[in-house]
Amino acid sequence: MLTRVLFALMLAGAGLGAARAEESKIVALGLSAREVTVDDLAKGTPPVPKFNTPAVAYVLASDLKKGDTVEVSLANGEGPLITNSETLPEDKETHLLQAGKRAVPAGGWPQEWEYSAQVKITRGGKTLIKQSTDPIPFE
Repeated sequence: MLTRVLFALMLAGAGLGAARAEESKIVALGLSAREVTVDDLAKGTPPVPKFNTPAVAYVLASDLKKGDTVEVSLANGEGPLITNSETLPEDKETHLLQAGKRAVPAGGWPQEWEYSAQVKITRGGKTLIKQSTDPIPFE
């Protein structure tokens, strides 16, 4: 009898481990001098923006559920500059979302600022993940 109870507890614990493995997570978060694809991210880190290039914040997230909201922002020290948000119509194993400018602002990006990529993932009105990259200057 004790063996059966221990076996049942072990199975229950294995089920919890599988549920944890399916929790949403950030696979990649960063800034790029251009729009990126999942293949680009698999090959390595995309080029970092400079004051005279486009700037795009990107997030690649995994194990998302129908109704989750993913929001990514290109931000400076004062807050988000450009934000893109999407509520998922179905479960997604991986999802790439980007926000930024495909062109350079007139006069370039202000060099006195530092920029970061920020992401927030919510489910049912509750924040699951809120993360930001370290700020970097656009040289």
